[in-house]
Amino acid sequence: MNKKSSNVVWHNATVTRDRRENKNKHKGGLFWFTGFSGSGKSTLAHAVEESLFQQGYNTYVLDGDNVRHGLCADLGFSDADRKENIRRISQMSNLFVQAGVIVLTAFISPFRVDRDNARKIAGEDFHEIFCDCSLEVCETRDVKGLYKKARAGEIPFFTGIDSPYEIPEHPELVTKTDANLDKGIEQVYQYIKKHVEI
Repeated sequence: MNKKSSNVVWHNATVTRDRRENKNKHKGGLFWFTGFSGSGKSTLAHAVEESLFQQGYNTYVLDGDNVRHGLCADLGFSDADRKENIRRISQMSNLFVQAGVIVLTAFISPFRVDRDNARKIAGEDFHEIFCDCSLEVCETRDVKGLYKKARAGEIPFFTGIDSPYEIPEHPELVTKTDANLDKGIEQVYQYIKKHVEI
């Protein structure tokens, strides 16, 4: 991690979070989807965002692959790079939340310590949503062909194959994603609506 910047002072804006949320007519919040590759994180997050957006909510999905095209393009998949990836995402997500936006993140984020750090950054705005799907089912989906490559040794540090995934111990919400996602979409949608009401 880079050395902390010095000679910087936080500037307090006149447009506060409360003002933004009152304008939006809802609170901001960080809804952190975690689970194996192929567990439905991105599918669920985007489907829920669509439902929220249609109802007038201000939303944004941060997706693992998309973030690695820009903000985290310089990072690989070693444990250290995964840690830095999640640190950057956590800080960026918190800025969105302070702007009154409902943020849905879809990242494997395999290590508890990194998810716990995200929780520390966002505080009570953080909601961990565990997409509970077995590795076996995720491998049968393998939409991107990543598990096949990982099994062949072509992708090192792949979560569930040669890098661990630490299941959340106390997530705010568990949604079963090994079958039809429609039930999970409604479950998450209702959960978010409840927690962003003003």
